[in-house]
Amino acid sequence: MEKESAQPDFWLDQAKAQGIMRRLAEQKKLVQSWRELEKKLADIAELTSLAQEDTSLWAEIQSEVGGVASRLDELELEAAFTGEYDARNAILALHAGAGGIESQDWAEMLLRMYLRWAERHGYKADILDISPGEEAGVKSAVIEFSGDYACGYLKSEHGVHRLVRLSPFDADHARHTSFVLVEVMPEAEADVDVNIEPDDLKVDVFRSSGPGGQHMQKTSSAVRLTHLPTGLVVTCQSERSQHQNKEIALKILQSRLLELELAKRAEERARLKGKRITAGWGNQIRSYVLHPYKMVKDHRTNYQTSETDAVLDGELDGFITAYLRSKVGGEK
Repeated sequence: MEKESAQPDFWLDQAKAQGIMRRLAEQKKLVQSWRELEKKLADIAELTSLAQEDTSLWAEIQSEVGGVASRLDELELEAAFTGEYDARNAILALHAGAGGIESQDWAEMLLRMYLRWAERHGYKADILDISPGEEAGVKSAVIEFSGDYACGYLKSEHGVHRLVRLSPFDADHARHTSFVLVEVMPEAEADVDVNIEPDDLKVDVFRSSGPGGQHMQKTSSAVRLTHLPTGLVVTCQSERSQHQNKEIALKILQSRLLELELAKRAEERARLKGKRITAGWGNQIRSYVLHPYKMVKDHRTNYQTSETDAVLDGELDGFITAYLRSKVGGEK
């Protein structure tokens, strides 16, 4: 194994600058959305005045009012975005549970579901790292979703997702239950959300072990970052360039450190309130039943639908909206 001796100061400074620009862009978009709504209301008021003499304008007025009402519904939903990091981009990680090819195939199905959801809603989705299964599916994957309130929307997906179906990999076509853990983390900003000291970071480089062609197999492009104070380890080998893999690994590590801090805060709040938090694999949030009947049910909100094909094709709005509305006025 080879070790990288260069200090990661450059990556940290670059990430910090990007974070500042992102926060500025978020604030500008927020102001712009309200100004656009204000302008539409002014236009409607002007049309209403003109409609006193030209009744043909009423159809246009009704259409404009409908558009404003729809936008206000969106803003009402966004009232649920009370979290400090809801406006951020999201880092979503998938981890196949025990069960080999069954769970790995389920993880790939969820990966496609979230990519389709992003496509439907205009979010940019980049697969930062992926570990393919031995026969089919994926063992794990990390995806970055970029866009307004990506983290706010996707936080509803954090937890264990359970699939019940007739196995396509079983010769007897028996019914199987598979589990995948979905983690959703806000994209962190260096030196703002987390402060990684260069001496706290161990960097190892090695040859990629996955598919990717001769270049990735012959060069030490894969990167492993170890955060010594916490023991957190992040590996990235999906890019051809070692520098790109370092940047991606650092981005994931920063988000994991931020999520660790947020989890500690949540545990402390729960302790003070006498509540118990069940984390990780014990937190089953949703069941996808494809046999003996078709049903997807969220166990937190009781929202359910029999349109399983649509859900697996990225139609998650009903589940996300139900979750967000259940949190309005509740804990952040």
